[in-house]
Order: sequence, then structure tokens, then C-alpha cells
Amino acid sequence: MTDVAELRTRAEELLAAHPPATTDRTTFLKARFDAGLAWVHYPKGLGGLDAPRSLQAVVDAVLNAADAPDNDPRRIGIGLGMAAPTILAYGSEEVKERFLRPLWVGDEVWCQLFSEPGAGSDLAALGTRAVRDGDDWVVSGQKVWTSSAHVARWAILIARTDPDLPKHRGITYFICDMTDPGVEVRPLRQITGEAEFNEVFLSGVRIPDAHRLGEVGEGWKVAQTTLMNERVSIGGSRIPREGGMIGPVTQTWRERPELRTHDLHQRLLTLWVEAEVARLAGERLRQQLVAGQPGPEGSGMKLAFARLNQEISGLEVELRGEEGLLYDDWTMRRPELVDFTGRDAGYRYLRSKGNSIEGGTSEVLLNIVAERVLGLPSEPRNDKDIAWKDLAR
Repeated sequence: MTDVAELRTRAEELLAAHPPATTDRTTFLKARFDAGLAWVHYPKGLGGLDAPRSLQAVVDAVLNAADAPDNDPRRIGIGLGMAAPTILAYGSEEVKERFLRPLWVGDEVWCQLFSEPGAGSDLAALGTRAVRDGDDWVVSGQKVWTSSAHVARWAILIARTDPDLPKHRGITYFICDMTDPGVEVRPLRQITGEAEFNEVFLSGVRIPDAHRLGEVGEGWKVAQTTLMNERVSIGGSRIPREGGMIGPVTQTWRERPELRTHDLHQRLLTLWVEAEVARLAGERLRQQLVAGQPGPEGSGMKLAFARLNQEISGLEVELRGEEGLLYDDWTMRRPELVDFTGRDAGYRYLRSKGNSIEGGTSEVLLNIVAERVLGLPSEPRNDKDIAWKDLAR
């Protein structure tokens, strides 16, 4: 059993062999992965040591104190938070060995090809088709709201492999090469002026069967692993007190007493307390993860994240008065990372509108919390046993 002392020793040995001040960033990160200190709860040889997840904090503390480089998690968040745990759970040994190291190091960026123009909240209604051709699958269709597709090397993809089965049972999960000539990425300009999202057109994209995750027709089951991890990564990320959206508002409140009113004070206090409750609930959720896989509680955290971000950013704009109506730059950008809190108050207000859509709409997540957390009766679903090809569209 790996213990705290052993992990500290391993981290110190890594620093001695690869001093951060004189070691290339990528070289250091590769050495950290090979030492099993990337994610200690992963298996040996895949960036981990089969250690308890809770001991990752021990490694991080030693390396952070030495100013060691990180892997820029905001830039590769989809790979870290969604692709990696799905590959670990369902990938072959060859797939794990091929993808996990460059994913964690940041050599290869990932995106998520799930939502479609006609299958967003009802994701299982997706129509992108994958047809078997020898040792390959040929995929054609359209995906939408794909973050970072313009910089991604790989994608996690779900496609329909059997239209004669009900919608949840005819889906298969794949790893898609974004450099395939049949992949076309087009920017979707957002209300912020940026094009962080994209639409992706797939025309005869060939995917080897070796890049299938899970069994044929069990893609919905595999996708649940991805979605549960996605909601935890969005709503349950570790932040310090007054981190996230509440930070800029409280800073403005302290530095600009002339903006204060009694009403704004009461609203700020309420949101501060709610933000702190959400932060502590996120800590508890991470502690639960130590013992197993993420559950539907992550959906509740993601719900809270979206609501709080929108209410807090709205309060910030109101607090700043006329200044809050200003917007710094509408220039079309295609950013390499998702930034929920960057730039100015106007950006935060506009960007937060997407929080209740991305990672599962709030309406769908309310259903998940009601049914899977509270145990309330499921909504009637008349299409569960109807072949996908016979559904009204």
C-alpha cells in the first residue's frame, strides 16, 4: 500500500532527477507521468500507482512548493475530465497505453462529439451514423457545440450503429481522429464575440474498430461514464474560498464603497453564503470520489454552478452601474481554453449564460436529480421501446 511518506519521497526524487528550473516543461511532465505521479489512483504504468485518490494532494503539494510546471488543465480539461476516465474504464490495454500519456502531458488536446442539431437535451436521439466496413467504421453526420474542436487532435464520439433498435440501445462509442480528411470544423460565434464552440461535419470518416470503447451497441452506457465525469469536472472543481465568480464581486465591493447600497449588500451576502455552501459541497463530492466512481450528485453540483454563476455575474454588472454595461472587445477569437471568469464583468455576464446549457441543460439535470438522487418517479417515456428509425423527427 502506497502511503504519504512514500509519495513524498517519490515526488522529491522526481524533483531531484528533473529540477523544474532547468528541465523542459514537457520533459518534466513526461517524467512525472512515468513515475506514477500524474494521477496516483490510476494503474501502474498508466500514470499512477494504484494508490488512494486522496493521496494525489500529497504529490501536488510537494510539486507546487517546488514551482513545478503543471499540464495546463484548463486547456486540456475535456481530455482530463471526460476522455481519460472513459478510456480507463472501457479502453483496451493498447488504447490506454497509446492515449493516456500524451493526453495527460498535454501533447494532444481532446474534444467531445456528442450533441447534434436534433439531439441535444435528448442526446440518445442522435443520428450520426457509423457503418461497419471490415476492420473500420465509416462515420457520417453532424455534431454541434463542440468546445475546442478547432485545436483538438482527438475526439470522443458517439454514433448510431443500429437504427433498428430503440434509441438508447443502438449507439456505439468511438475515438475519432480529428485530422481525418472527412472532418470539417466550423466556428460558432457566441454572444461574447468568441468562437470557443464549433460545429463539426463528419463525411465518411474512417475509425478503426480498435478505437471503439465498449461493446457495439453499448455506447449509451459508456457515455454515462463520460457525462457523470463531465458534470463533476464542471461543477465540482476545487476552488479556494471566494474563488470563481464570487471573487471579482467581493473584490469590487471592498475596493469601491461608493457603489454600495443596502439592497446590493443583502444580495451579495446571500450569494456569498450560497457560493461557500456550493464550494464545501464540492469538497464533499471529491471525498466521495475517493471511494468510487462519480454518481448523479455531480449533476446537482453542475446545476448549482450554472445558477450561481448567472446570478453572481448579474449582480456584478448591477453593482458596477454604468461601468457594468461596457464590453472591452467584440473581436472574433478562437480561444484555446474555456474561461468562465476571465476578462471583465461584461464578459462574465455573457459567458455565464452558456453554463445552463453546456454539460447538460439545467432542465435535464433537474430530471436526473429528481429521479436518481431523490428517488422520485420517472417521467413517462413513450419512445423507450420504439426503434430509432421509427421515431417522429
